[in-house]
Amino acid sequence: MSQLVLIVEDERDLLATLEYNLKREGYRTRCAASGRDAIAAALGPDTPDVVLLDLMLPDIPGTEVCRTLRANERTRSVPIVMLTAKTDEVDRVVGFEVGADDYVAKPFSIRELLLRIRAILRRAKPAPESGNEGVHDLGQLKLDISAHRTWVDGEEVVLTALEFRLLKTLIERRGRVQSREVLLTDVWGVSAEVTTRTVDTHVKRLRQKIGSAGAYIETLRGVGYRFAQDVPEERPRGAVTS
Repeated sequence: MSQLVLIVEDERDLLATLEYNLKREGYRTRCAASGRDAIAAALGPDTPDVVLLDLMLPDIPGTEVCRTLRANERTRSVPIVMLTAKTDEVDRVVGFEVGADDYVAKPFSIRELLLRIRAILRRAKPAPESGNEGVHDLGQLKLDISAHRTWVDGEEVVLTALEFRLLKTLIERRGRVQSREVLLTDVWGVSAEVTTRTVDTHVKRLRQKIGSAGAYIETLRGVGYRFAQDVPEERPRGAVTS
């Protein structure tokens, strides 16, 4: 079955244009013109694979819709692309802080938007695993890639899809410095219209969410970030030593 895109947009002409182009690319679509309808559509029987979310809605702000979807277990990992006429950096930072995966300013190129959607869906697709390779158990932190779940000191922590991908990238490149530009390319994908300050905002928020394990993410001033090399690896329960 083709992937489902939930389009949340109160401008009828733009809504029709988006729906037409997405269907032409082979996606299924579901449409909503208000925040409340968007939440109901997202929490319906068929969970969307990605949400295109306008920020300026007639009833409740798109940021509140985003927060609601991130707070619900069914939709917390669904990628969200915010569409807005607001172009100030502070607006983009707020969008990312409430859990958006990408931010597209109006007016935008339909072709570019389709490329971003494709990139987001590709990144969201679970990677194939073999054995226990999909689980990282490092000190106080445990990351299960296939289940998209994170624990700190045995307590589960809910991360957005982008936060999870950022943490996963840092862990998989453990001990190696990642510049902000590299993280923007590899975590956000495509040439997102965001600045390196966005990376700092997300790292700060990620550290706050993972609490004491936040110290594992090291800052190299003027260079970037690195997941600490000296974090002890926990032996899986039941492992046999020779």
